Amino acid sequence: MSLRWKITATVTLVSALVAVALSLIVHFTFAYRLADEARAVQEERIALVLREFARTGQPALGGVLDDPDLPRDLRAAVEGGGTATLIEDTEDGAFVWAAAPVADGRILSLRDGYEDHLASLASLDRVLVTGAAAVVAGGAGSGVVIGARLSRRLRRAAAAAGRVAEGDRSTRVSAAIGEKPRDEAAELAQAVDAMADALQARLEAERRVTADIAHELRTPITGLNTAAELLPPGRPTELVRDRVAALRALVEDVLEVARLDTANERADTTDVPIAAFTARRVAAYGSEVQVRVIADAVVETDPRRLERILVNLIVNAVRHGAPPVLVEVDGPRISVRDHGPGYPEAVLRDGPTRFRTGSEGNGGHGLGLTIALGQARVLGARLELANAPDGGALATVDLSVAETAD
Repeated sequence: MSLRWKITATVTLVSALVAVALSLIVHFTFAYRLADEARAVQEERIALVLREFARTGQPALGGVLDDPDLPRDLRAAVEGGGTATLIEDTEDGAFVWAAAPVADGRILSLRDGYEDHLASLASLDRVLVTGAAAVVAGGAGSGVVIGARLSRRLRRAAAAAGRVAEGDRSTRVSAAIGEKPRDEAAELAQAVDAMADALQARLEAERRVTADIAHELRTPITGLNTAAELLPPGRPTELVRDRVAALRALVEDVLEVARLDTANERADTTDVPIAAFTARRVAAYGSEVQVRVIADAVVETDPRRLERILVNLIVNAVRHGAPPVLVEVDGPRISVRDHGPGYPEAVLRDGPTRFRTGSEGNGGHGLGLTIALGQARVLGARLELANAPDGGALATVDLSVAETAD
């Protein structure tokens, strides 16, 4: 149940409880008042009847001596002396009695109908029921309005927070929900904005340090590369050149990740025939990687960035998976699948982590998937990582998302 309907249900329940409580209070107060008035009238009348009986010796004004219908409880109450009244509800109707003892142990009594009083009480009950229903309906309506307003503001806050999580630095959660009223939702939005600013500042500082370090490493690595080229041929020279090349590639990858983190990268799009584009890139890997075209499509995208994504996925499949590696083209969707152990659960759950490959002893530095995801974001495409049902890692690039967004 959403917050909107929880608020509505709570307000409606409180309104119903208040309406019922007030209605019961009014009902019983009015009922006691009617009973007291009826008893008072009967006491006055029985006093008149007693005076007249004392003067004439005969009952008057409707009085009856030793009425056989006199209720037993009322008879017991007056036998000890004094006047008593009673309201009786029988199958024949409701009556109000008054009785008093006279000479020789006889009892003089009066009986009048009480139906008019009950009719007045029933009329009041109908008014109370109508009023209670109106109060409950009004409470439910108020709950819907209040809940809808709060729910709408929280949904706006959630949407704005989602845009912030996707890297939109211009979005402010407090602005999305509105500055008024100053309530808990506004305080939550301000706290989210402050947290986003603090995290952004920290990420920016880390990105700047990473970029600066990688940039500073370029010069000595270039020198190492030059020096390695001057070494005499031999196995040690090959090892040095290989490690220098790996270090140089790592520095370039770190610089690329730093650029992608700035969210300032823009795609330079052109029309790309996906099947031919993919086949040319896969051909460089020979028989180790196979390509299958289910359907071709021409997509407006950035070929340089798409190549970077495709190459990184193939390299990741070749390095960490097992043959055969299959690249499948289905219109604007390109999937890369291997038959290895698949992606680790941590990668599927949290995404790729920089400088951590998820498998030990493979010599990688874990930036390939990070770069692929960053380039996909620049293209506006969707890169999904999954494990195939029959084993192996499966990465799918969906370029149709970018076309829909355009």
